[in-house]
Amino acid sequence: MNFASLNNSANFPGNSRSTLKKRTLLFRYLAEINLIFGFWYLQWRITHSINFDALWLSIPLLLAEIYSYFGGVLFVIGLWRPLVRQVKSLDQMIPPLAKSEWPTVDVFITCYNEPPEIVEQTATAALAIDYPVTKLHVYVLDDGNSPAMRTMTERLCIQDLQSPLLQQEANRIDAERSHLVERLQKLENLKVNIQAAEEWLQELSSTQNAQTTSAAELLASLQQFILCLPPEHHTITARLKTEKRALETAIYQKEQELVQLVRFHYIARPKPVGMPHHAKAGNLNYAIFSGETAGEFILTLDADHIPKPQFLKRVLPYFYTYNLFTGKYEQNRIAFVQTPQAFYNIPVGDPFGHQANLFYGPLQQGKDGMNAAFYTGTNAILRREALINVGLQYFADEFSKDETKLDEFKLVGGVSSNSITEDMNTAMRLHGAGWKSIYHHELLAEGLAPDDLSSTLKQRLRWAQGTIQVLLKENPFAKPGLTFWQRLQYFKTMYSYFSGFASLVFIVCPIIYFFTEIAPVKTFGYDFAIHFIPAFIINRLTFLTVAWGIPAGELWRSEQYAIALFPLLIQAVWSVFTGQKINFQVTPKQRQSGIYLRMVWPQLLVFILTILGMLWSFYLFIIGHNKYPGISLINSVWAIYNLLLLWGVIRAAVWQPSPKY
Repeated sequence: MNFASLNNSANFPGNSRSTLKKRTLLFRYLAEINLIFGFWYLQWRITHSINFDALWLSIPLLLAEIYSYFGGVLFVIGLWRPLVRQVKSLDQMIPPLAKSEWPTVDVFITCYNEPPEIVEQTATAALAIDYPVTKLHVYVLDDGNSPAMRTMTERLCIQDLQSPLLQQEANRIDAERSHLVERLQKLENLKVNIQAAEEWLQELSSTQNAQTTSAAELLASLQQFILCLPPEHHTITARLKTEKRALETAIYQKEQELVQLVRFHYIARPKPVGMPHHAKAGNLNYAIFSGETAGEFILTLDADHIPKPQFLKRVLPYFYTYNLFTGKYEQNRIAFVQTPQAFYNIPVGDPFGHQANLFYGPLQQGKDGMNAAFYTGTNAILRREALINVGLQYFADEFSKDETKLDEFKLVGGVSSNSITEDMNTAMRLHGAGWKSIYHHELLAEGLAPDDLSSTLKQRLRWAQGTIQVLLKENPFAKPGLTFWQRLQYFKTMYSYFSGFASLVFIVCPIIYFFTEIAPVKTFGYDFAIHFIPAFIINRLTFLTVAWGIPAGELWRSEQYAIALFPLLIQAVWSVFTGQKINFQVTPKQRQSGIYLRMVWPQLLVFILTILGMLWSFYLFIIGHNKYPGISLINSVWAIYNLLLLWGVIRAAVWQPSPKY
């Protein structure tokens, strides 16, 4: 999907606009028909097709189908109003926003144990962002406190200071400072003469005569004129002192500007033994509250996500609204703007299913249409004020229950530390406090995707566990401040992580039939076909309308992983609901070589049993002992579909990069 083409055109009135995504009305019509046919199928399943002789199997299948139907309802609601946004760049806004009024921005690059060379690429790109150098600061937040990382940042900091851009800025600031120093020296030189002149005027006023009256009046008038200039003073000496103080202040400010040209920094927080550290959330919060950062906005980047030069100019305009009455730009209630995640190391065929154009496309656009766009931890700009206000509110609530939380103040006061998916939880808290969000569909950064199954499964398990944690700790239906549609958007994501149980039922039903000839559905004849086939076809057409423009191979890989990862999803639900300790695990940024069949043994077991079951059923048919060949054929088609789904993750377990990769 071409992200950039959606946003580069500026031929529209105003500075931004939003429109419904193309084919939305077609999707709505198909979705309504889909839900009607799906309900019709479920009604038939409940009233006419339950096998009462095998309730132990037919009830789980029926529950799995009901679960899937309600998942479809939530899917339709989530995509009902997808927005496509367009925005003019910061330097193209009308009326223009003066560069002196552009906000200060801190770039936070979070890292833990990544190789310094990966972080260096990200940091170099961040320093190259097209933005005034005095308003941009880049911070490496090294949670691993690595000496190699510190050395890299020191070296890159010196290189940045020696760059032509910063040298030019330093020369400009130094020239302005020299001019101010020169003016101050002139004032110092005038000091003695002015004091003498004032004393002479005072003597003259006490001993006036005809010869000196005219000159005295002229000098007195000149003195009054000088003193009347703002700010007003009683004596010229006092005015001189005020001018001197103003110049000294201006000189100090210029010196500070020179110091602040050091815009690349390294932060490694202390991690006392015996205290919670709150993983990535604690790392970000320490940077916010340590006093070392002060930008009005914060761009968060994972260690490997390389930003494009136009990132800030393309996103910051969303945070400003032009007030026609005052004739000025004012900051609005937008708390964060999320942009897509994409990867530059995806191998041919995307064996690990990392391409996410469905989520960073229709799904996020649908959430955006209901002011529920998700913050996903990287490639997003957040308003510091929103983070601090909401974070402190939640910290105060926690402190009122447990005063020992004061020791963790710097780690829990901004980004949520209540879950290992701190990003989604933070977005939900911001929405609950009345802040707004935006999804900007333009590719502005690219990163590294895990390129082995072990790292991929580790990452997906963390997502699943963290999302279910949020459901239990901050249920969206019980959270004050969220709108009804926001509650549904958050619950929809949480609901999807329980699909492992339904997937397991769908996968084992054909296996059970092959070996026992027990069917969970009472009839697979004409009545089944007339109810199931139309519902299935309409369902597929509806999905294809949503995913228009996304490659078919990517959609198929996404479907494979959605079903084949049923053991991981069940593990996630079980670990959270049983209260097991769950730690934040950083996704490795370098390939972990190996064969990972042991990690997919449940899928392998099901795969082998499915093949054996089909062979056994075929053998019974050959020898004439297959009582229901038609039902066996239907289950064989079902089983082949399951095998194709499972094959994706099994193949990924043994995948090896080509020599060129």
